[in-house]
Amino acid sequence: MSFRRLVSAFVLLAVFTMAVRVSVDTDTWWHLRAGAWMVEHQQLLRTDPFSLTRQGQPWIYPGWLAQLILYGVYAALGYAGLNLLTALMVTMAFGVIWSILEGPLLLRAAVTLLAATASGVYWSARPQIFTLTLAAVFLVLLESGLTGDRRRLALLPLLMALWVNLHGGFIVGFLILGGYLGGELIELVSHALRRSGSLRDQIGRQRDRLVALGSVTAGCVAALGLNPHGFRMLAYPLQTVSIGVLQDYIQEWQSPNFHRLEVQPFLWMLLLLLVAFAASPRRPRPAELVLVSGFAYMALLAGRNIALFSLVGAVSLARHGGLALEPMLTGRSRGRELPLAWRRRINMGLFFLFALAALLKISPPLSRSVNKAAIREQVPVGAVDYIRARRPPAPLFNSYNWGGYVLWALYPEYFSFVDGRTDLFDDQILTEYLDTWRAAQGWQETLRKWGIRTVLLERDAPLVGPLRQSGWVVLYEDSQAVVLSVGDGF
Repeated sequence: MSFRRLVSAFVLLAVFTMAVRVSVDTDTWWHLRAGAWMVEHQQLLRTDPFSLTRQGQPWIYPGWLAQLILYGVYAALGYAGLNLLTALMVTMAFGVIWSILEGPLLLRAAVTLLAATASGVYWSARPQIFTLTLAAVFLVLLESGLTGDRRRLALLPLLMALWVNLHGGFIVGFLILGGYLGGELIELVSHALRRSGSLRDQIGRQRDRLVALGSVTAGCVAALGLNPHGFRMLAYPLQTVSIGVLQDYIQEWQSPNFHRLEVQPFLWMLLLLLVAFAASPRRPRPAELVLVSGFAYMALLAGRNIALFSLVGAVSLARHGGLALEPMLTGRSRGRELPLAWRRRINMGLFFLFALAALLKISPPLSRSVNKAAIREQVPVGAVDYIRARRPPAPLFNSYNWGGYVLWALYPEYFSFVDGRTDLFDDQILTEYLDTWRAAQGWQETLRKWGIRTVLLERDAPLVGPLRQSGWVVLYEDSQAVVLSVGDGF
């Protein structure tokens, strides 16, 4: 094995090893429930069958195919399958990015590992993991197609047709396309402002790229209609980001907290990019500046976008970091090398040692007991087990973060009051839920309006105290959750 192949294998194995971890989060459960429902009923979900508050209402969600994949993997391989699927999608994303990185080999390796580490805040067994991979493929096809074989660009509408059935993040594909189109327009405008030659000649030089980008963008727009909801899906991303409660209360939609260690690699990457741009002897291309600044802005607004920034940032950091380091590396003596046969043996030995270490690291997340222990820390397994066994009266009022698990473990006997499907509940129901959870004025009316008979909340939720004082009976309590049932006087 050559040194180049050793480094490539090391990088991909390292990314895979980092990504194999417990991938189930609080939203995974409602995706699994949706997939299970579609398999059981042999039809797609078009209305909500799961919640008390939106029962029977239209539910337009673009992730039906991802939900079927997630449920199929879980049904076949359990938690280990979900963890491996998530790791595979992460590795594919950074594997395709690795294929277009420029610069010295070890620098590319370091950049890839830093970018993967930064994106780790995004990894979970949810449809969004497919967006990470497809965004990387979009970026690579555009980067290589505009500078090489234009036929690669014809794949983008096909990928968009797949993407729009996997996750609402399909809008990211258009943002990447917009970055390249914006770069081309900036080149034209800057040429006109500099007055360096004929504008017509400049348009002629850029015509092929502009026509290619315009054509593929039109093809991607047409591909959006290839989903169960047709072109109504165009409005989905805008409707989602317009939900005020999403930005105000959901952590992944808020600005990153740089006091958390897991977020700091994003900050390191951002600072290194600024240094690389400043030190590089080549000016960044306009498309680079648009993409890097645009996705950096998105990541600073919402932590869930850090992973997308890590993809576009890795390409520019490797390119300009390599150009900045080139004068220091030129003419450097490589010293005496071992014979080729010895080098190959050493490289193979190093690879197998690392593969063994990786195997030891990924083994625990594939264990059912490790996954179940992690899940118990996320969701109220004990309280839900009690409800399933004792069947207190429905309807149920539940904590937002636990709504998905309620659907997975208690449906159809119990519906969720709210869950992670913010696109379905919108500001009206979510605000009503929050006011009730906080025991704000009118919480009694909300519970009466929906006929709530049982409540599942965090032990320290503000509503718990007023419920106790109002005569609600504690049926179950542990360090994590409390289950209360309505008293005779309520």
